[in-house]
Amino acid sequence: MKKIVIAVCFFIVAQQGMAQHNRQQYNTYVDDGNGGNGFKKSNLFVGGSLNLGYSGYEFNVGGAPEIGYSLNKWVDVGILANLNYTSIRADPYYDANQRYRIFTYGAGAFARFYPIRFLFVIAEPEYNWTTQNQRDASSGYNYPTYSQQAPSLLLGVGYGQRIVGRTNFYIALMFDALSNPASPYRDINNAAIPILKAGFDIYLHQRRY
Repeated sequence: MKKIVIAVCFFIVAQQGMAQHNRQQYNTYVDDGNGGNGFKKSNLFVGGSLNLGYSGYEFNVGGAPEIGYSLNKWVDVGILANLNYTSIRADPYYDANQRYRIFTYGAGAFARFYPIRFLFVIAEPEYNWTTQNQRDASSGYNYPTYSQQAPSLLLGVGYGQRIVGRTNFYIALMFDALSNPASPYRDINNAAIPILKAGFDIYLHQRRY
């Protein structure tokens, strides 16, 4: 966990230095002059993210395509789908020497709030379906495939380089705030797994600044 936090901090500092020359457009929102406060095509974006989680015994990797809309300079909202793979290594003390391979798919929504130009708070409710394969490493016995489903609520903070109407790159660190043991974001002991997610969005009708 300490390594993840340190890596994120170094990344943010490096990106801030690279962005010094472009501060005038950094996380910029400009009315395109089409009148009123209605729907603006230039605020619609598509993209996706990759997420990575590790807790010593568990490894989690996945992807999530998304489509969203910038309500204003401070808020992005949208919907997403996700696909995740989790591997839990066998250990006689951690999980009674059981090896797990878990495949998860689901859907959800997201909201990113930018109280500061380059920092945001994210909330991401999801509902996921999971298929689990279990193997006893001591005997070599393969258990029958097990399926389950569960809601989750990922909460966290992140860093972004966002120009509304152009592009957005972000990286976020999140945790599942719910305590459902069937969530793909909780370990075998029902502890939340830290999820590191990086994504990139492209606005469909790009503006000129």
